[in-house]
Amino acid sequence: MTSKTLERKKKLREKRKLRVKGKLFGTNLKPRISVFRSNKYLYAQAIDDAGHRTLVCVDGKKMGLGNNKEDAKNIAKAFAENLKQAGISEAVYDRNGYLYHGVIATFAESLRENGIAL
Repeated sequence: MTSKTLERKKKLREKRKLRVKGKLFGTNLKPRISVFRSNKYLYAQAIDDAGHRTLVCVDGKKMGLGNNKEDAKNIAKAFAENLKQAGISEAVYDRNGYLYHGVIATFAESLRENGIAL
């Protein structure tokens, strides 16, 4: 891809990110689950926006898992277990400007399958 195309994609993601984040707010009982995708790994964290702190996080790099659909299912399963240990059963899903497709959608669906209401 050319540099113009990459810049355009980056700007569109930032616009989506700000549009979505303006509507979401996490609390201690219902935190915001923010997802970040790099080219190699997937990261997620449960954030309490009212208290300005991270409640639970999961790191695909530390788990040795990559950024594909199968690994997203395993990361979501581990994240759901950590959320349940913290006493969290429902949350707000912040896709962080990414399109709800592929790895991001698989992660959310796997969270729902493991008992977290989004």
